[in-house]
Amino acid sequence: NYQSKIMTREVLINRTISNLQKLPEEKLKEVSDYTDKLVSKTEDKLIVEGIQKLASVSGSFDFLKDEEELYSVNDLKERYR
Repeated sequence: NYQSKIMTREVLINRTISNLQKLPEEKLKEVSDYTDKLVSKTEDKLIVEGIQKLASVSGSFDFLKDEEELYSVNDLKERYR
């Protein structure tokens, strides 16, 4: 399964490179900008997930588990569904 994922990735990369070589420069710039955005989103997501994981395993917020609930559903003025 791992090997097939590598092959699929390689095939996609090679096909994409082949297609990129056929594009005019202006379209190539668009593709480059788009891939920059995709990479940035992916990196941002990985950073957020890493921070969430660190916060969940660190125990820094464990004190909140012992905190009594200050509000209940009965305190709501409006409920959204």
